[in-house]
Amino acid sequence: MRRKINAVLDEIRPYLQSDGGDVTLVDYVDGEVKVRLIGACSGCPSSTATLKNGIERRLKEALPEVEIVTSV
Repeated sequence: MRRKINAVLDEIRPYLQSDGGDVTLVDYVDGEVKVRLIGACSGCPSSTATLKNGIERRLKEALPEVEIVTSV
């Protein structure tokens, strides 16, 4: 599952990197994906929107097992 999640994150990564940020997978447990936003994304006021409207939405589309994405 971690490999599948990382493959989807690799699709998203260029968009985050274009703004000076990035995302890393921390853990996956029982439908919850834990990620860490880094670089410009870690302190950005729009990070919650990026997390929910971008990362979580895309992961749920690609992987029905994903129920929620949280930032740690």
